[in-house]
Amino acid sequence: MTKIIKVKTGSKFEEIASYSRVVAVDNLIHVSNTAGRNPDTQEIPEDVIEQTEQVFRNIERALAAVDASLADVVMSRVFIQYPEDTPKVMEFIGSKFRGINPATTVTCPPLGSNVYKVELEVTAYRGASKADVEEITIA
Repeated sequence: MTKIIKVKTGSKFEEIASYSRVVAVDNLIHVSNTAGRNPDTQEIPEDVIEQTEQVFRNIERALAAVDASLADVVMSRVFIQYPEDTPKVMEFIGSKFRGINPATTVTCPPLGSNVYKVELEVTAYRGASKADVEEITIA
């Protein structure tokens, strides 16, 4: 039988919009679009890289709740408020995903508020970090 786990982090936005931070369907794990708000202080750093660091802390915490980690991420979707921030944000994200190499989409749409400079959504597969991986280069 399929097992579904839904994780809430206590964010007021999860309650207002009625969503879960994480939904795990067996080993497939979906993490909602995540901003750089510190869950303890509710503060959002002004600096885009500091926000990105907090985004990753938030995602790592969410993944840990369902016994997964960044190493299990197979897809990421990156939303960057200001296009000029893209190179430095992607360089930082590259440092976090080096060796994991998930499929990735990057876009620069307006986010819910100008205070948000970067948000990240990921899909993970529990156990992917231990899987036999074959890398193919076609270019």
